[in-house]
Amino acid sequence: MSNAEKGGVIAKVIGSKLRWRQYKARKEQLPPSYRAAVEAIERYMMHFVPTDGDSDASRFEDLADLFEQAAANGAPIREVVGKDPVEFVEAFVHKYTEGGYVPALARKQLSEAITRAQEQTPR
Repeated sequence: MSNAEKGGVIAKVIGSKLRWRQYKARKEQLPPSYRAAVEAIERYMMHFVPTDGDSDASRFEDLADLFEQAAANGAPIREVVGKDPVEFVEAFVHKYTEGGYVPALARKQLSEAITRAQEQTPR
């Protein structure tokens, strides 16, 4: 591997790590119920294989964008994810992933976490 190739690999890793840290900081700024929903979705999305590092970072950044806008507009969590959070996440990650296996327990945990997050949201 040449020095140029090594530099490219290092830049990709550092860039992805920086983007991940920025995403995590954005997530921490969300109101607690929205943050709980994002964390549940994040756990569920870990079951999917990203197409590449950029699309992997993009899916989390786009998730943060979506929930930041929802929180700013006061939109209920169920308005964002709909009645079936599993269906929402699987449709959301479709453009970022080549697929993955999600155990039934993870589907149940996601649905329960979204319900708890919705119940925490002030009305």
